[in-house]
Amino acid sequence: MVLTKSFYSPFKHLNRWTIFRCFHVSRSVNCVRVRFAPSPTGQLHLGSLRTALYNFLYAKANNGKFILRIEDTDQTRKVPGAVESLCNILQWASVHPDEGPFSGGDYGPYVQSERLHLYQKYIENLLQNGTAYKCFCSQKRLDLLRKEALRNRETPRYDGRCRHLSDEERQDKLQKGIPYVVRLKLVQLAEPFEDLIYGPIEIDLTENEGDPVLMKTDNYPTYHFANVVDDYLMKITHVLRGVEWQLSTPKHLMIYQAFGWTPPKYAHLPLIMNNDGTKLSKRQGDIHVEHFMKLGYYSEALLNYITLPGGGFTKTDSDVLKLDELVKNFNLSTVKRTSGRLDPAHLDRLNQMFIQRKIADGEINELTEKIRKIIMSKYSGNLSFDLQFDDLSTEYLKQILCWCQNRISRLDELAGSDFEFLWLKPDKIVISNIDISNPLEVLQSCIECVRNMDAFDESSVGSEMRKNAKYMNVKFAPYMKFLRMCLSGMKEGPSVGEIMTVLGKSKTLERLKHASCICEEKESSSTRTEN
Repeated sequence: MVLTKSFYSPFKHLNRWTIFRCFHVSRSVNCVRVRFAPSPTGQLHLGSLRTALYNFLYAKANNGKFILRIEDTDQTRKVPGAVESLCNILQWASVHPDEGPFSGGDYGPYVQSERLHLYQKYIENLLQNGTAYKCFCSQKRLDLLRKEALRNRETPRYDGRCRHLSDEERQDKLQKGIPYVVRLKLVQLAEPFEDLIYGPIEIDLTENEGDPVLMKTDNYPTYHFANVVDDYLMKITHVLRGVEWQLSTPKHLMIYQAFGWTPPKYAHLPLIMNNDGTKLSKRQGDIHVEHFMKLGYYSEALLNYITLPGGGFTKTDSDVLKLDELVKNFNLSTVKRTSGRLDPAHLDRLNQMFIQRKIADGEINELTEKIRKIIMSKYSGNLSFDLQFDDLSTEYLKQILCWCQNRISRLDELAGSDFEFLWLKPDKIVISNIDISNPLEVLQSCIECVRNMDAFDESSVGSEMRKNAKYMNVKFAPYMKFLRMCLSGMKEGPSVGEIMTVLGKSKTLERLKHASCICEEKESSSTRTEN
């Protein structure tokens, strides 16, 4: 839309020099300052965590400051405990704010509901310079305008009625105590704004929107007004946020223009989509960060995961980087413009890679301690487990980690049924479908064979078991099935050589002797029954 002469400009009373000065006010900022400004309306989801992460990375990559600000002006949607939960998540992810509600700083308070006096002060500035006005229209009238627009298949918007009130009319309404909101006088931006990711963006709000509300009747600011005032007062230099806010940017720039402030630079991040191409929704339980925390994913794996759809790094999807490495590799100019999808399989693979990297980097003691807690929590009170409590020795857990690092994506999977044999002796031996006629003799021979083994690697174990099966005149396949059952209680699973190797020689002998006792008891019970 091209402005016509009849279109009112709130700046027409300013001379050319004043306008020049308004648009070139310097905030004398010497370093990059970015912010993450969530609303405490529920659990933090992956899209918001990505926004926090990219702001953090941009600040650290430029020796700047990362600020946390809580935008709680909509008190009706505020969820108790949401702020504390948010801070716990950022702490877990090591995305630590330099300034914020709990870390302090020179530009607080960092909670909007504690800054109401500032918004009152600055709304008066706009009323005085003529870029904003008081609107006395009732909700009933606004509803009628909306219904009329929809009936005519038009976009509902405010018609600007109170924008043209005379001073006398305005004063009369104030004296009558009629409630009012404060609206911004929309104007068309002179030129497109520059998005650091998407390039020049031109959006003419005057074509589809009426004058937006800046201050509500309850004296709480709207999101747009508080957002701009806070960014200015906190000396924010760059705003990195989701692309869904791109449509609001011209509105924010108009508020900056109304104040005569220099706006920050804007960069809008592409959407993160579900694997099926649908939008992420707060109603999805499986996109909340706490969901992944409870499942036992590493924070660094989750951070790498949320970087995959939007890019911004000189790395491939198969690289897994620690947080300091993400900082070094972050490049805003390489962020993608297209939305990307999250594939849960990638997260599992990344978490597995982090486990492998921790093992390679010598951080295995941290992993073994976590496994010990997981197993104790799962099996505490189990008699079979209690009988072999020493199985949680650090050396044994290290042995298990090295063996299973390509088999698991999360440590808590080791408490699942597939790995139960690592912690529990079989409480029964089912051999009804296994072609072994003399199980007790086979076990006794196998025990002797294992006892005499010097090398106990998978290859040596397999070779010796084959020799023993031949010595006992038992077919190799049923012989190995029988041993798997004795060692793990499973009909299927890892090879016998793997099971023996991961258990170790002494534990293998314990399991075989335990199985021998069960078989001996079965034979004795069978004999008593026959007699």
